This record gives sequence, structure tokens and C-alpha cells, in this order.
Amino acid sequence: MKPLRIAIVGAGRLGRFHAQKAAARDDVELVAVVDPDQQARDRVATECNTESRADYFSLFGRIDAAVVAAPTKLHHRLALELLRRKVHVLVEKPICATRAEADELVDVAGDANVVLQVGHVERFNPAFSSGAAHLARPKYIESVRTSPFPFRSTDVGVVLDVMIHDIDLVLSMVRSRVRKVEALGLSVLGGHEDVANARLTFDSGCVANLSASRVSYETIRRMHVWSQRAFASVDFAERTATTLKPSETLLRREFDVDALSPEQVEHYKEHLDVEHLPRHTQQFEPVDALAAELQDFVDAVRTPRVPRVSGVAGRDALAVAEQILGRIHSHSWDNTTEGPVGPMAVPGRGVIPAPHFDLSPTPAILPRKEAG
Repeated sequence: MKPLRIAIVGAGRLGRFHAQKAAARDDVELVAVVDPDQQARDRVATECNTESRADYFSLFGRIDAAVVAAPTKLHHRLALELLRRKVHVLVEKPICATRAEADELVDVAGDANVVLQVGHVERFNPAFSSGAAHLARPKYIESVRTSPFPFRSTDVGVVLDVMIHDIDLVLSMVRSRVRKVEALGLSVLGGHEDVANARLTFDSGCVANLSASRVSYETIRRMHVWSQRAFASVDFAERTATTLKPSETLLRREFDVDALSPEQVEHYKEHLDVEHLPRHTQQFEPVDALAAELQDFVDAVRTPRVPRVSGVAGRDALAVAEQILGRIHSHSWDNTTEGPVGPMAVPGRGVIPAPHFDLSPTPAILPRKEAG
């Protein structure tokens, strides 16, 4: 079988990683690294022993697939041209800047009968895969994703940069229409929200609370999921999944706490978790999720089949993110028409900030760097 001929479009941080993964595979030929910045593309091309190109137009006919790791605002234009030329595309998250753009990519990929995959890399975290396998029809989901300021991807806010990971994960589990969205957010360092909280209510009755911050003093990537028959706690950073499955006695509501004798109370203080709330924790070895994502892309093209994170899945996550951003920008902080609205409004002194709200003065507004 001939190697799959791939170009990497974008020579930034993620583009470099994608190029390294592609160059390391025997079943892939890394044809070129494409970027208008000659110094950036030459550096990555030299490192990966491939060609350096300012654009991809001369590559048509020489490539079967491409990875788009450019700034978000360019995803639509770049991916659209590639898809129209029947080139399979793996585009980094978010799929596009708007749902309308994403809709067009999904339609064009379908008409061209080519693979469109989106880089929601957390789907390849083994801790999530393990935890989700124990849960059917989730009823409540709580996610927290925080980190110090990354000084990258600042052309978008924390919703499209960070929270969209959890939006995608939640949609992959719930599989129900979002009925209601509530959200608020704060800008701390620039023109986009750096802190956000969203509450999603689904037609299935499931509720998901999502919190994200990129101005935190600690890094957290955690999700808790409750269903009618199980609970799962996933730590994406530590790659651990803890599952808890209540006994049939608890599920049948036959455990009457108020009817317990003093002796039984003392017994269950020590043995409740063993007898009725047993838990199991799995620790997974480090996994190169980006390499696994590329493997899925290559397999989807070869088979052919739908990738784990299809263009439709990426579009659906973006559609929910758009709703969240709409609520953030319309949020009234003092419930009056004249009061502060949206992420640029600073809370009054009566509001006690959460630990990850860094509201200390900054000496200057830093230059904005782009995602991709």
C-alpha cells in the first residue's frame, strides 16, 4: 500500500507537532509544510526533512490529505479549498470561526466524499474512553478546565480555545438536543473572555455545568459524570478514571438510612463504600493523543469510514459554543438595561472572585497571538 501523502498547513506550535507525528509514520509521506511565514515553515520542514511551501496550490495532485493547523479565522478558507479539490482534511479545533462556515465545510466534504475530521484530541484520552464506557444516558455532568495564561490562541476566547473540548465530550455522551443555554464570562487580559461558566440543559433532562479559565493559578482538567446507575470521575491530566456503581439495593431504593440501628450505623460508617458504593480506579500510561488522532485520520481515509470526531461533531460543538458566547455577551451584571453587560464588565467590589479569577492590574495589554 502506498503511503498516504499529507501536507501540514500551518507551521505554528500545533502545526509543528502534527508535522513531527506525520514524519514519524511509515505509512505517511509528509510532502510539505505550508505557511506564509518562511522562517517558521523552513524551521519545521528542515526538522521533519520535507519541503517548505508558502501555499498549497502547487501541491494539488501531489497530496491525498492535509492537516490544517492555522489560526481559527483561516480554517474555513483553507479547508474549503482543500475539500473542493477532494483532499481529505483534519482541521484543528474549533472547526471554524462560525457555525455557518462549519456547515459549508460539512456539506462540501459530503459532496466530495472525503474525510473531514476535527482535532478534538481529548476524545483520544484513555481515561475518558474508560469512564464513558460505564455510563449510559448521563443525567448530570460537571467539568472544570483551568490553566495559567498560555500566551497563545488569543485570537479567540476561553470558550473556543478551552471549553470547546468539554462541549465536544459532553455532546458525545449525551446525544440529545440542547434545549437551554445559560452562561457568563469575564475578560481579564484582553478583548475576549478568559473565564467562562455555562449551564446546558438537554431535551433528555441531562444538565451539564462547564467551567473554564485560562487565568488560573493551577491546571485542572477534570470531569464528573452521573447517570442513573453509575458515577465516573475523569482526570484528563493525570489519566485516571474512577467509576462508582451503587449496589442493586441502593438502586431499588431499599436502603433506609433512617431505619438503621446504632450498630448498623457504625458498621456502615466503615463499610458503606465496600458494600454499596464500590469504586474502581484505573491509572493509564501516558498516551500520545495527537499521534492517536492522526492514526484515526489515516484509518478513516484508508477504510474509508467516519472518524471518531467527524466534521459534523466539530460543527455541533461549535454551534453550542456560539450559543454560550451569545449568552456571555448578553449577560447583564446588575440586571438593569443601563448596567454593565458582557465579558468586558468588571464585577463590583461586593463580588468575591473565585480562586481562578485573576483581577490584579496588568502593566500593559500584551500583543494578541493567534490560535492554530
